[in-house]
Amino acid sequence: MMDFLYFPEDKTEYIPAVITLLIFMLGAAITMYIFYKYSKREEQRINEKYNLNDDNNDKTNTEDHGDKGE
Repeated sequence: MMDFLYFPEDKTEYIPAVITLLIFMLGAAITMYIFYKYSKREEQRINEKYNLNDDNNDKTNTEDHGDKGE
């Protein structure tokens, strides 16, 4: 009746499926790492191009709002 569900008696038939799953998981992890590295490089390039340093922005924000508490 449900021929599309197949659970083999011999569990060694799962080995190719597990190997394929591991290969694709490794490929996905490597791809995510490459995207992460490329994104960081692009962020640094944009920050240098438009002079968007977080250190400079933090200093100006603290200087502007420093007198309000007193």
